[in-house]
Order: sequence, then structure tokens, then C-alpha cells
Amino acid sequence: MSKLCRQVSIESPGPTLNECVFSFDVPVPDVPLYGARIRVAYAGACYRSNKARSASICSTSSISSIGSLSAELESVSFQVSTPAHIGLRDGALFPGYEVAGVVDAIGAAAEHVDNITVGSRIVIYPYEGVPHGYADYIVVPDIKYLVPVPEQLLLSVAAMLPTGALLAMNIAQTANDCLERILEGPNPKQKATVLIVGTGGLALWALRIATHYFKGTTYEHRINVSVATLKDEGFVLAKEWDNVNVVQWSEDLYEKQLIERTMDACGGPVDIVMNFGTTSRSLHRSMQCLAPGGMVLVTENIGDKLLPKFARKAEDLKVSIVVVPIGSIEQLRNLLDLVANVQIKPPPYSVYSADDAQEVIRKLCNSEIKGRAILKFYNVL
Repeated sequence: MSKLCRQVSIESPGPTLNECVFSFDVPVPDVPLYGARIRVAYAGACYRSNKARSASICSTSSISSIGSLSAELESVSFQVSTPAHIGLRDGALFPGYEVAGVVDAIGAAAEHVDNITVGSRIVIYPYEGVPHGYADYIVVPDIKYLVPVPEQLLLSVAAMLPTGALLAMNIAQTANDCLERILEGPNPKQKATVLIVGTGGLALWALRIATHYFKGTTYEHRINVSVATLKDEGFVLAKEWDNVNVVQWSEDLYEKQLIERTMDACGGPVDIVMNFGTTSRSLHRSMQCLAPGGMVLVTENIGDKLLPKFARKAEDLKVSIVVVPIGSIEQLRNLLDLVANVQIKPPPYSVYSADDAQEVIRKLCNSEIKGRAILKFYNVL
């Protein structure tokens, strides 16, 4: 008989927060010929909306990463759904893309890279088709997708890096490249303004990573950084940094008031917006805060949906919308080193047992967790 292991499904919470977490016993997966089997240690807590077969809500969401999920819940019309374990299993119901663990076994034909062996501490690069990490064991088809974790870095912290933090890093580096052209190019400006929109894990990672890269440039003191927060918790967290202006985007105000408030906080029109909001309204507002020739950087999953809708508006305003994909595996290696060496500090987080996933989702929905929630499947430092 095949050895069994635990697999967990975290689905979108319903109005009563009941039955959104399901646990099953499934066979331990076989080791791929060219890949590896991973013993999952930690995975970032996220869930999948029942409204549609959309991407999981995880650290790339500015809602569920910090504080309350209430705004997200209010925007989704939940329907009574059949539990995932009844009928045909839908693999899409088993999310969890932020994974850190140890190598349990390596395929017989796998090429050993980065000195990865059985027992190595690793994170998984989020390649197309990356396995869902809410299980005791998962497999990857090629060992090249595994990235070793520096010895001094906790796996619980490393679990936050492969998706949200990596995407934030690519957006921050893209912004830095744009700033170099603005401030050092053929027609240089004396100063440039960057606006970061959002207060979730992505925005907080971006603020930390961007300020790290700005500090190493000759134009560091010519950059003004502002943060547009989406809720009160973010306002408090954004105040961690000196010389960072903060403006709250209260949905109680008219758009014209919010745009004027943002312009005042930024000292005028903005050159670059790193937008981690998830709505059309957020993108539209960001575009109207830009100076002519400015650009708003958006994540790939949002840009693919909203770019066709706003392409004409961007042309009329003489601004650009730049869609930024997930970072490369080399960027992930670099990010691991930067966090391990405390050159970049991770946002707040808390670790919970995977057995308590139902309670974790409840706490997230009720704003009882201030920071990233990490689920522990296996006790590894």
C-alpha cells in the first residue's frame, strides 16, 4: 500500500467562515526522473476564490497579506459550493505557491545543480505549472527549479520570497531602471517622484526593496518616495520610513479629491507609480496622478486584465502602463542573499501550524493577524 501524506485545500471563506479548509490523505508522490520530491516545511497562507477559477489570493494581493480580508470578502458574491473532496477532484482547489522545504529525494536522471542534495533547504521558483504547496510532500519535474536557501535564513522567511517578494523585486528594479533614464538620461530632470500604491505584502516588499536599490545610486537624494495606503493598517506600517510621504486613499472621497490629495503629498505629478492595487479604480486614479511621459507599473496578472481597457486612456494622458512579470530565478537567488544578509528586512509575519489553517483564515478575515501568515507543515529551521 502506498504511503499517505496530508494535503490541504484552502478555499475562499464564506459568509460564516465555515468549511473553507479541507484536509485529505493522498499518496506520497513518486520522485520524477529528472526532478525531486520536496518535504514542505512552510507555505504562505492564501485561498482561492469560489467566484471564478482565478489565481489564488496570496502575498501578491494587497488585501490578504496585511490585516483584514473584509474588503475582499465584500467584493465577492459567495455562493454555496460543493466541498472539494466530493466528486471529481479539481487540482486548482489546492493552492499554495509560496513554498520552502527540504529535498526528500532526487530523480535518478536529475542533473545536480547548486550543490543541491537530499536534505538541502530550498525554495521553489514559481515556474509555469508550479505545484500547489499545501501538502506534506510535493514534486517538481526538474531540479533546476529549486533554489538553495542560505544557512542563516529561516525557512519561514524564505517561504515569503518566491512569489510576492520576487514580483515586488522585479517591479522595484524596473522602476530603478526607469529612474536612471529620467534622472541621468539625455534630458535629465532635477528630481523624480515615485508613488507606491497599496499596503499589503507586495507594497511593503517593494518599499523595502526599492529603498535598498535607491541607496546605492548617485541620484538617491533626487528621488521622492510616497505611499498611497488602502487602509489604516498600512498607514501605520508605511510610517516606519523617514522621508516617505503617506497619503490615504479613502474610498469615502471623490476621485478628484483623492487625486488632489495625492498630488499634494507627492509635491506635484508623479513620474513612476508602482501599483499593487487590484481594481480598475486604483489603476485609473494612478494614471491621473502621473506627469506627461510618466508610467505606472502593474503586476502581470492585473495588467493582462486591465491593459486593454485603459490603453486608450493612457494614450490620451500621454502616459504608459508597463506590465511587469514575475522575476527571474537569478533575481530569486539574489533576493534570498539580500534578505539572509539583512540588507532587506522582510515585512511582519507570523507562523502557525497547518493544522490551524481554518483558525488562521478566520483571524485574517477579522483583522487579527497583523502581517503575513505562514503555515508550518514540518518543523525545520
